[in-house]
Amino acid sequence: MSPLRGLPPLGPIPSASSPAVRRAMQGNRSTETKPELKLRKALWSAGLRGYRLNWPSVPGRPDIAFVRWRLAVFVHGCFWHRCPHCSLPAPRTNSDYWQRKFSRNLERDQRRTQELRDAGWNVLRVWECEIERSVQECVEAVKAFLPDKRRYSGPEVSAFSD
Repeated sequence: MSPLRGLPPLGPIPSASSPAVRRAMQGNRSTETKPELKLRKALWSAGLRGYRLNWPSVPGRPDIAFVRWRLAVFVHGCFWHRCPHCSLPAPRTNSDYWQRKFSRNLERDQRRTQELRDAGWNVLRVWECEIERSVQECVEAVKAFLPDKRRYSGPEVSAFSD
């Protein structure tokens, strides 16, 4: 067991099957992903502000945390977190490694969700494919967790308009 995470060790990371695969894997980001940026832009446009990004003070460092309302939003990539809506195939090369990797990701997600709920937080998981299909529905899902006074859905009005 890994002393830091409580999970069995993953083992050595296998080398990439080709230079192209290596470049593609190195290009994967953990923060500021395109789906995350798209959702944040839509939240901002809907008047939902005051959230923290990758907030380290709670388990799992949620991608978006509405701290005051104790809502943690995770924007999950369909490949890495094994989206239940998408039937993405697992890599054929180094399949044992990838199976262990995906299992650990899912276990970690479940553990972090439970830790957040135990601390009194609501947890919302938004999948990459859901954002691509309808970012507005994702915004509505976030709004559903917030108090009525935060359900503002129009353009921002300034007291200093011409």
